[in-house]
Amino acid sequence: MQEMTHYIDGAHVKGTSGRFGDVFNPATGEVQAKVPLASVEELNKAVAIAEAAQPAWAAMNPQRRARVMMKFVDLLNRDMDKLAEALSREHGKTFPDAKGDVQRGLEVVEYCIGAPQLLKGDFTDSAGPGIDMYSMRQALGVTAGITPFNFPAMIPMWMFAPAIVCGNAFILKPSERDPSVPLMLAELMEEAGLPKGILQVVNGDKEAVDAILDHPVIQSIGFVGSTPIAEYIYGRGCSNGKRVQCFGGAKNHMIVMPDADMDQAADALIGAGYGAAGERCMAISVAVPVGDETADKLIEKLVPRIEKLKVGPYTSGDDVDYGPVVTAAAKENILKLVQSGVDQGAELVVDGRDFSLQGYEDGFFVGPHLFDRVTPDMDIYTKEIFGPVLSTVRAGSYEEALKLAMDHEYGNGTAIFTRDGDTARDFANRINIGMVGINVPIPVPLAYHTFGGWKKSVFGDLNQHGPDAFKFYTRTKTVTSRWPSGLKEGGEFHFKPME
Repeated sequence: MQEMTHYIDGAHVKGTSGRFGDVFNPATGEVQAKVPLASVEELNKAVAIAEAAQPAWAAMNPQRRARVMMKFVDLLNRDMDKLAEALSREHGKTFPDAKGDVQRGLEVVEYCIGAPQLLKGDFTDSAGPGIDMYSMRQALGVTAGITPFNFPAMIPMWMFAPAIVCGNAFILKPSERDPSVPLMLAELMEEAGLPKGILQVVNGDKEAVDAILDHPVIQSIGFVGSTPIAEYIYGRGCSNGKRVQCFGGAKNHMIVMPDADMDQAADALIGAGYGAAGERCMAISVAVPVGDETADKLIEKLVPRIEKLKVGPYTSGDDVDYGPVVTAAAKENILKLVQSGVDQGAELVVDGRDFSLQGYEDGFFVGPHLFDRVTPDMDIYTKEIFGPVLSTVRAGSYEEALKLAMDHEYGNGTAIFTRDGDTARDFANRINIGMVGINVPIPVPLAYHTFGGWKKSVFGDLNQHGPDAFKFYTRTKTVTSRWPSGLKEGGEFHFKPME
């Protein structure tokens, strides 16, 4: 069985802690590799190497750092299929979905090529008599990221690309569920010209996470995962004086107005609710049709589409709509929540509990589910399911639908489907959620805007990628400069008094 490694100081390094985690093939349920779980000592070694390498990298001008990102983009395009295949094998998502994972990370790298412009400061000439003032953005030093299983290519690149192009070193602690792609990305970064020690991958569990949170050299930490862990990391990291941004859970609502194109809305819900087996923080998990007539029409459109969904392994090619969930524990939790919905009185319109795939009976496949007449007190509404389960909550009016989304503790993403511009504009202005789609079911901003939710979906002041990333990974230094004017006899300078 394959024994995986860490990536430290430009080389694959075997783990020395003696502890390992299982890496599954979610389609078969088989353990395909062992990943080392780092000790505190292993993490400390990686940080020491990063600390030694970072000053020379920060001293390199931004244009040269950007050229590394340019080469990295070329390498990502060259190895796109190889990266996607490794991602699908460990995560379970379809091959096209895996390529999309890599592509959305690549787009942030492309944005980072603009670092020379994005890192420019401000200058004020003659702020006072003979006085100039200017600001500069400088790297923090050693930074770190703790990334989730559901986007093992995209989210690491969302973090390390801006951090590194700003002049920092970066310690990546990826999910132990699917660690191959992060290791491959580190190799590609060094092939692109990144010096050794600037990007290092340390695999691990809570022991490694706590070591990152407590290490005095690490200046900033990024995290994406569940809200309870986001709160823990944010609290402990901030208490240790670090700059921290944490992105947590979600319960994304899609409001369907009576005037919406029902075919368009139904198609959007299929992709947004069931794509990637629902394992997206921006997945739509709650449909909110306004009025019973709208709800009945929507359900009528959804059912045949859901029943036609094809579930299978990524090796089946483009004929599969979604694959397995990541672990047996994830499958068990999803089915437990589905059963709670039935027990609490929701109407299970499409029941995927008995789904089984011939030849893959031990895989972590979950059939698609559709609930109707869900109420806000039910567990399937309040909790993040992270599976192929769509809940329908009927609203009597637009105001009631708006209130449902606004009252939920999560505020990651939301959408509205309507033909009415006034309604859409009102929704976008009033909703207390960070990312809004108007006739767009998954409103993930492009790389040159920022990504981030509100409420308990985010902890920290700055969002991911876009301009916020360059603020997060740098400190601003402001310089007030005054030079002596006039060289007098004898080689002595004489200063003019300030007026």
